[in-house]
Amino acid sequence: QVQLVESGGGLVQPGGSLRLSCAASGFTLDDYAIGWFRQVPGKAREGVSCIGSSDGVTYYEDFVKGRFTVSRDKSKNTVYLQMNSLKPEDTAVYYCATGRENYCSNYGPVSDSYIELWGQGTLVTVSS
Repeated sequence: QVQLVESGGGLVQPGGSLRLSCAASGFTLDDYAIGWFRQVPGKAREGVSCIGSSDGVTYYEDFVKGRFTVSRDKSKNTVYLQMNSLKPEDTAVYYCATGRENYCSNYGPVSDSYIELWGQGTLVTVSS
């Protein structure tokens, strides 16, 4: 079964860190550009970061730049989103996603135009 499964969310205090994982099954994650998105209930989903398939491109939206880092572990068929210096406004459900024509550009933005497969999401709550 082709799917993406996120994990690593939880409750963290402001200034803390979490590492989200996006594990793929049924396909090789390294062959696809991966996007990270987040959504707060009642608000529109927004792109956060992306990583290219084989070109090493990464992109971060301004509101996470310098705090979040996206990376791959080919051996584990997994993409990670390391989140540092977390703020209460980072509270959201985080999703990883991909598609056959999905891409990641150095110039952004993180787009969902070519997304075909979404993970189930993992909740990140930043609160004291």
